[in-house]
Amino acid sequence: MSVFGIVTFLLIGGMGFWLLFFLLLFILPYWIGIGLVAQLRPKRIFEDEEN
Repeated sequence: MSVFGIVTFLLIGGMGFWLLFFLLLFILPYWIGIGLVAQLRPKRIFEDEEN
């Protein structure tokens, strides 16, 4: 029965590790890049209306 507990612990720990690995390598750079693009793009306060 203790083997089942150890395997479960390693499985959950492994899933957590790979989730953090995915977040650090893919999601975090994507999030930073989107934030930089949003900061560099000029913001329009007043829209130009052509009537």
